[in-house]
Amino acid sequence: MAKNADTGIISTGKKKTATARASFKEGKGNIRINSQPLEQWGSDYERGLIIEPLQIAQSYISNCDISINVAGGGRVGQAVATRTAIARGIYKWSKNNEKLRQAFLEYDNKLLAGDSRLKEACKPGRSKARARRQKSYR
Repeated sequence: MAKNADTGIISTGKKKTATARASFKEGKGNIRINSQPLEQWGSDYERGLIIEPLQIAQSYISNCDISINVAGGGRVGQAVATRTAIARGIYKWSKNNEKLRQAFLEYDNKLLAGDSRLKEACKPGRSKARARRQKSYR
């Protein structure tokens, strides 16, 4: 998470192969994901995941525009990566407020830490990670 005079604060989030990069600037409170308003992006479930950190930290981001670029993975993975990027950026925007950090951790410890789990790799000689040939007894 870097702070730049032109862009404000930049934060990142990852989930499997999805990567989200959020930039925070002074503004009116607009949130855009891949140049689309939040209300038009994804399904209701995915939007619900994304607005969780926004609801927890409403008072900290009333004067902040958030622009997110997300790529890779599936839609839910992108939503979770976006959620993590937003939570980290809000925490940084609030100048590392300990009350906000505790609120995020009490709600879900993956908001700031992220989720490091990946898809299991395929094993040699098998079509999938755990699949084996069916055994015949007769």
